[in-house]
Amino acid sequence: MPRRALFLITALVLALHWLVLHGVPLAWESPVQPTGRVFSTRSIAAPPPPPPAAEPVAAAPPAPAAPARKSPTKRPRRVDAPTSPLPPPPETPEDPTLTSTGPEAAAPTETPSATETASAAEPPASAPAAPASEPPAPPPAATASAPVDPPAGASAGVDIVAPPGSGTGQAPSTAPPPVRLPAPARLAFDVSGQAKKFAYSARAELLWQHDGSRYEARQEISAFLVGSRAQSSRGAVTAQGLQPERFSDKSRSEQAAHFDYAKGRVTFSANTPDAAAGPGVQDRLSVFIQLGALLAADPGRFVPGTQLTLTTVSARAADRWTFTVEGPETLELPSGPTPALKLQRLPRKDYDQKAELWVAPGLGYLPVRIRITQANGDFADLLLTRHDAP
Repeated sequence: MPRRALFLITALVLALHWLVLHGVPLAWESPVQPTGRVFSTRSIAAPPPPPPAAEPVAAAPPAPAAPARKSPTKRPRRVDAPTSPLPPPPETPEDPTLTSTGPEAAAPTETPSATETASAAEPPASAPAAPASEPPAPPPAATASAPVDPPAGASAGVDIVAPPGSGTGQAPSTAPPPVRLPAPARLAFDVSGQAKKFAYSARAELLWQHDGSRYEARQEISAFLVGSRAQSSRGAVTAQGLQPERFSDKSRSEQAAHFDYAKGRVTFSANTPDAAAGPGVQDRLSVFIQLGALLAADPGRFVPGTQLTLTTVSARAADRWTFTVEGPETLELPSGPTPALKLQRLPRKDYDQKAELWVAPGLGYLPVRIRITQANGDFADLLLTRHDAP
């Protein structure tokens, strides 16, 4: 009997252990820690040990130990001081050079202007953002507060340099050369070209007027399904030729340059930096009339290879342009065979445009053909079809 009772007790204990082991989930099978009597079995992982600071508090049962519990509450207060948030880092100053407008570019639907010969570079839409740990360095003070002047010599007048061995006997000079303005006229052109790999045909008109003291020039080019673009220049007529006062360039919106000779500056409606306005400065429309006036006043001086350099202003910036006299040609124009003199402006840097200009001595050296070639191969070629009085 004692053995049978012992056997039954042993079997009962084993059965109870089996139920406990198979009926309780393991700690890593459930995100909730089991509670209650389950911890009494050895199959359950022991809970993490309490913080060391809590052990003496839990082990002190007598009432007098109550004041001792205040000491742990004081320690966190003393520790909180060094862990308080630090002052925020100073804000990185905004770099104005990242918000400035980039160089000038034609819109996808705009027709290329016949006189648009400036750089078509479009810097990067925006500069890449600097990592937060490396804030960009602030720009130089000159670019942030003062307008940027053109390169050295940009405020000089017209520079005329004869080719070596030309036998003209004329040394380079910055003295104002003589001019002879052409008579007022209205010129009509047929235009063929390519814009963003799209071939097009268009019509253009150049209206030139002056009364001996004031002048106005306007050119407009338009194409079906492409749009139109107009440039205008107005100002005074002086002994040195044209003195622009306002130049505008309009497609969907208008931008303009204003010349202030009293201050020697050109300001732009596009809020780009001012440019210097020195003697002989021209805009991108008046420059073609002014070149013809220089050639008409002294044709023998401008032998092939002669270079003419003058400051040319767009609606956003100024640059020094150099034209080289290529020589006489006879053009087969829609208006008939026309003797002309060719001048050419070659690109000086990336994204510059190539400009070719033919002026006719029989028309007072007014332009009879203008061809503009973009850096990407797009071009506009204007051929004279009609010459009338305005």
